[in-house]
Amino acid sequence: MSLRPGTAGATRTCPHCKATILESASVCPACRGHLRFEPNAAQRESSTPLRVEGTIHQPATGGAAEYSVVLSIRNERGEEVTRQVLGVGALRPDEERTFSFSVEMSSSPDLKMPAKGKFGH
Repeated sequence: MSLRPGTAGATRTCPHCKATILESASVCPACRGHLRFEPNAAQRESSTPLRVEGTIHQPATGGAAEYSVVLSIRNERGEEVTRQVLGVGALRPDEERTFSFSVEMSSSPDLKMPAKGKFGH
């Protein structure tokens, strides 16, 4: 689904890493590459309302273990609007991995709301 430029939730492709990002982003959240100078950055409010970090450890006495990092986003009705495998890997005995997840939000008086039913993707 494509939203018009200037609409909350409209996306584009980062020219550096090719990730799909919000059109309003001045810095890519994936590669952290700068996309444009934003003179009105002070008007833009941002927050991180959700941040989770956890570590998994494979016991030294166990064998190798595989993992898949899966992200699922649901709307207010509990319907899944997207599901993605973000990464996969394996742990040898006595190895560990730390995973961090955050939701960054920003608002701007310049953004317009999309038509009902198109928000959330």
